[in-house]
Amino acid sequence: MVFINKIIIILIPFLPRYVIQIFSKKYVAGVNNSEALNVVKNLNKRGQNATIDILGEHTCDIQICKKITSNYIQLLEEINNKNLICNLSIKPSHIGADINYQTAFENFREILEAANRYDNFIRIDMENSELTDLSIRLYKELKLLSDNIGIVFQAYLHRTENDISNLPENSNIRLCKGIYKESEDIAYQKHDDININYMKILKTAFKKDFYIGIATHDKELIKGSLNLIEREKIESSKFEFQYLYGVPMEKYIRQYKSKNFKVRAYIPFGEDWYDYSIRRIKENPKIASYVLKNIFSKNNIN
Repeated sequence: MVFINKIIIILIPFLPRYVIQIFSKKYVAGVNNSEALNVVKNLNKRGQNATIDILGEHTCDIQICKKITSNYIQLLEEINNKNLICNLSIKPSHIGADINYQTAFENFREILEAANRYDNFIRIDMENSELTDLSIRLYKELKLLSDNIGIVFQAYLHRTENDISNLPENSNIRLCKGIYKESEDIAYQKHDDININYMKILKTAFKKDFYIGIATHDKELIKGSLNLIEREKIESSKFEFQYLYGVPMEKYIRQYKSKNFKVRAYIPFGEDWYDYSIRRIKENPKIASYVLKNIFSKNNIN
């Protein structure tokens, strides 16, 4: 199966778009606001919160950045009007970081002002290491304007524990493993090393009394996080568990909810579903077998 997965990953870019779309429907909540918010509504009914992300990154046209910024502001208005429990996750490079810092800052500021109006929250998504310093700077400067903002940190980076140690009081972070290809000079490469660092960072963040989105599908990290929470008697108001929409997590969601822990789904959507889906397949070889099954599924192809 490992060999087959590798072959499929090589072939993925050459497959018809409709085949990739079979996969995308599992992990992408449609192409527009209405479709995405309908997914949010259904999750809210099941007792889950959500955060939504408009797919796309590395936007170098300032007018397109403004359009995306306006779409995020519109989302906040629609979330408010529909009484949904949902916030936003936003990549700096999607709204101007590749142009210059000031463009990204101004666009984030506009979205944050809208979040304040609607008593909502936005989170700065972390991208590759070239944008780490910029993203942290954005967070620190925007947090001076409002507490309705958070940031993401990646456990595989060597620098992360030091970065969170230098955050402002009352910070709100999401902690994930990290998905970008990084050099061994700056990032742990082995599964066990990443997991050890994840737990080390989580302990540090709890000691600093941050609010933490524990974002992982790794059963070892989930078990370790639950044990840490119980051992240190961490109040449930100080954390939530997060997962990526489409990843089968029902067993763990039931476990979280049995303890009255908050659960939040990370929901990507948008017209850039194709590039996102290709990347997700390459990142996770197990997904390749899922795609293979669907390629030869009569029900899906017809």
